[in-house]
Amino acid sequence: YRQCASCKRRYGCAQPYPLHVSRRPADGRCRYAGTLSLAQTPRVVVSSLVLWQGKGAVRRMRASTWTEAGRGHALALGTILVWATTFIASTIALRTLSPVELLAARMVVAVVALLVAYPKRFHTKTRKHELYLMGAALCGVTLYFLFENWALTYTNSSNCSVIISTAPFFVAMATRLFLKEERLNRWFFVGFVIAMVGVSMVSFAGRVLRLNPLGDGLCVLAAMCWAGYSVFIRKLEGFGYNTLGLTRRVFLYGLLFLAPVGAVTGVDFRVQDLLAPATLGSVLFLGLVASALCFVTWNTAVRLIGPVRTSVYIYLTPGVTIVFAWLILGDPINPLAVGGALLTLMGLWLS
Repeated sequence: YRQCASCKRRYGCAQPYPLHVSRRPADGRCRYAGTLSLAQTPRVVVSSLVLWQGKGAVRRMRASTWTEAGRGHALALGTILVWATTFIASTIALRTLSPVELLAARMVVAVVALLVAYPKRFHTKTRKHELYLMGAALCGVTLYFLFENWALTYTNSSNCSVIISTAPFFVAMATRLFLKEERLNRWFFVGFVIAMVGVSMVSFAGRVLRLNPLGDGLCVLAAMCWAGYSVFIRKLEGFGYNTLGLTRRVFLYGLLFLAPVGAVTGVDFRVQDLLAPATLGSVLFLGLVASALCFVTWNTAVRLIGPVRTSVYIYLTPGVTIVFAWLILGDPINPLAVGGALLTLMGLWLS
């Protein structure tokens, strides 16, 4: 065995199943890179495992790997199904609250919920990990939601949904550039193009394309911020942090970074606006389910299947939003949107 001096994790060719791989970055600490599938495992390692523990070890490794991957895909899909409904809830809440007030309210609700679920104190192992948490909060909570909410005040939701759906592309580029752990093949880019065509068909079915440089630019910035969040969260995986405590710390830093924005833009908060039944229900849903629960499930999916495979489920957001709008609001579904949804699923499968 070889053992990391920082986290005391053993790693090497003789490690029991499920086979784990740890890479040594420049700082000398090993970084958990996930569970390898049997197809990704070097042949000499599989042979050593067979000689050491028998063929049953390989079968158990394959079953464990598939179980983790299936759980990761299920968590990512469930998270997207919930996040697709946040456009409806945000639209209702923004009738009485400003974007900054809505974001602050949902983060406070999320922090309280995570504090109840995980009341223990959360400690980081190094100062660098604390900086990673601050970067994740700034990119994935404060800036992402601010850019998205501000964009909706300048451009329509169709443009915003299409541009936000480019987030998997930025996640893949950032992961390859900063983490060096995701090798992108041509099928990822083919699937990206097909999915974007399908997303455009879904979003603009029966509508007129109207570009707004400021609003569309804010959507691009939001997608890029989500890529930064994915990179920071991935850097923290493998160090044994509790997902509930980690997510709670991210939202606390998000509130801290939001305070200067509220001071600059000005906040005219009134309690009666928040206590309106429709607004209160939307805020509770956004805070408890879409933030506290879904950020935990999303971070778990990133740990199990990686940031790129998790992020491609974002392609489904416009299609799922249209289905929920049809079920909840009674909005009609255009046949062009059905064809676009099929193309989106094809692009998701290819990616």
